Amino acid sequence: MILPIYIYGQPVLRKVAEDIPTDYPDLKQFIADMYETLDQSEGIGLAAPQVGKAIRVVVIDLDVLSEDMPEYKGFRHAFINPHIVEYDETTTDSSEEGCLSLPAIHEKVTRPTRIHVQWLDEELQPHDEWIEGYLARVMQHEFDHLDGKMFIDRVSALRRQLISSKLRALTQGRYRCGYKTKPVRR
Repeated sequence: MILPIYIYGQPVLRKVAEDIPTDYPDLKQFIADMYETLDQSEGIGLAAPQVGKAIRVVVIDLDVLSEDMPEYKGFRHAFINPHIVEYDETTTDSSEEGCLSLPAIHEKVTRPTRIHVQWLDEELQPHDEWIEGYLARVMQHEFDHLDGKMFIDRVSALRRQLISSKLRALTQGRYRCGYKTKPVRR
């Protein structure tokens, strides 16, 4: 089932998501719905708060980028109760980011290129790994959603001021996108 994507201004996007128990009801179906929603919206990552649930679940599909980044061929994974344990600040990278909850807004964000992450996979198997490169960026972006943050929180005050009218338009429901959304109700 395709779920509506919550747009900037929705309170759930600013909540800190909670870890879920391994017997969380209908988890496999929820993850399947998140993948279907991600596919329909043509995104590469989706966090549960973006579909209205303040729980620590993320899906990432980098297979769509495999023509340019062959190392991600077949990469389509769910992350349950993920946590970034450590950031390796030795090397950072600035790159443009966008977000399904912030249609038509793109900004350069600087992030570490290597992170230490713990999570459960769809089979509830634990993982504890250092992740590098583009996947590290995507994980940081998506896991920020689980901590009530968005990529616009990581840009300068000046850049935020420059996009403030676009953000205000989103909260007022003045935007267009090609996927199902849940705007802020006033």
